[in-house]
Amino acid sequence: MSLALYRKYRPSTFAEVIGQEHVTTPLSNALESGKIHHAYLFSGPRGCGKTSSARIMARSLNCEKGPTPNPCGQCQSCKDLVANGPGSIDVIELDAATHGLVDDARDLRDKAFFAPVSSRYKIYIIDEAHQLGPGAANALLKVVEEPPPHVLFIFATTEPDKLISTIRSRTHHYPFRLVPPGILAAHLEKVCASEGIKVAKGVIPLVVRSSGGSVRDALSILGQLLAGAGKDGVTYDIAIQLLGYTDGALLDEAVDALAAKDSATLFKTVDRVIESGQDPRRFTQDFLERLRDLIIVAAVEDNAANILREVSEDQIERMRAQANLIGTATLIRSADIVAAGLTQMRGATAPRLMLELICGRILLPSNDDEALLARIERLERSQSITPPQASHKKVEAKKEPEFSKVEKVVEEKVEPKKTESRPISSNSNIDAATLRRFWPEVIENVKKRRRLTWSLLSASAHVIATDEASITIGIINAGARDSFLRSGSDEILRAAFIDVAGVDKKIEAVVDPTANGSAKAGVQTSESPDDEDQLSGHALLMKELGGKVISETVKE
Repeated sequence: MSLALYRKYRPSTFAEVIGQEHVTTPLSNALESGKIHHAYLFSGPRGCGKTSSARIMARSLNCEKGPTPNPCGQCQSCKDLVANGPGSIDVIELDAATHGLVDDARDLRDKAFFAPVSSRYKIYIIDEAHQLGPGAANALLKVVEEPPPHVLFIFATTEPDKLISTIRSRTHHYPFRLVPPGILAAHLEKVCASEGIKVAKGVIPLVVRSSGGSVRDALSILGQLLAGAGKDGVTYDIAIQLLGYTDGALLDEAVDALAAKDSATLFKTVDRVIESGQDPRRFTQDFLERLRDLIIVAAVEDNAANILREVSEDQIERMRAQANLIGTATLIRSADIVAAGLTQMRGATAPRLMLELICGRILLPSNDDEALLARIERLERSQSITPPQASHKKVEAKKEPEFSKVEKVVEEKVEPKKTESRPISSNSNIDAATLRRFWPEVIENVKKRRRLTWSLLSASAHVIATDEASITIGIINAGARDSFLRSGSDEILRAAFIDVAGVDKKIEAVVDPTANGSAKAGVQTSESPDDEDQLSGHALLMKELGGKVISETVKE
């Protein structure tokens, strides 16, 4: 039987302890200078190195060349106290959960006065010290306060506040912290390289996320994945299914549907989550985290990779495009709705129903301040309202009232243009330049067919080339390209080309980073004023603010 990874890779020196430099550095300096205290208190979350550091401290103190921060590893004491070693009779490790009675404390106190057998110090490591009963803690108080010169105490606990203050005040307190994701991920990669097992891209971030910053938990989870690895190593799909996280493709579909306000696609994604056997609560939590990531990407722009270290650069580019389509106000409103729904899902008997209600609330227009802010933001992003340009010519007075022009734009219903279907032409007669001229009409035709496809194409796509059999379009990044192909949008675009240009060719999609600028230059992505739920320009401003244009004046 092989050792668990958290035991196999347990540190034996302070230099091997990761993510705790604020503790290991002062302890190393104290050992080097010989300023040793008689009692220490190590506190912090589970699995962050408290007990391991206590054992390293005992090893450094009892080394024949010590006290030293770098044990020699050659003397008998170092060999006994090495990680997974046999242990030393002079280093007594106790668990307060099972030795927390008054009689146990009295027995410890009586034995403490005996000199160590073969080491420099007799060291007591008391783990889970917060479980010491009041009687046991009081029984130890005197010996902790004034121990014999050969006795040293190290208390380790996850809850230092529960340890009586009289003992805490007699110790040097060193708080341990959770390990940062970047440091933990690098450590796990070294472990995988040492084990010689291939791990797919994206697995390590999942393990780091699941561990919550605990090194022991991370190594335990990684050990489970490595134990079940096949010929291809640890795959991303296996890790997703085993750890219970939502596939990134489902989250991308949900976000794309939110950006396009495509309720059909969003509820279809929810159905896929349920049919695949995933927990609706887990999907809701992962969806909330994705919205949080989008808010960060929208806020910090080019520096998002410095915060979202576990996210790949390609995924960040994909999320940047999604955030630009949705808007910060809409993202914050959606995150608030999902967070409130996640709280309501705790203990709910019908989690799928709660998830579907959350999706409905996100898509439903509201009259609260957050919804109003979101719609005004969309108005500003569409750039429909521009400040009037100063004119050097004086505007002549007209007989017709000045407000009539604007009033007609608001009150008259704009009839949508009917696009007549053109006959299908020969595939060899249409070149790429001609298709680019048809592109705005094609996008409007796509919008009538499926809003999700329109959202993907209008912001990040353009025509690159064409041949006898296919039309090649460029999409800004791989994530948008994959969403385009995965959602069946290529057939939607193919049908639009047939209606507008009379061309029936297969649609090929490639990654083209320059597609963003080209799309913005050639396609108007803002909603038409005649869409009741997606108003823009003056119509949206007057609907939201309850105003009416009385007159229009052009300043000189």
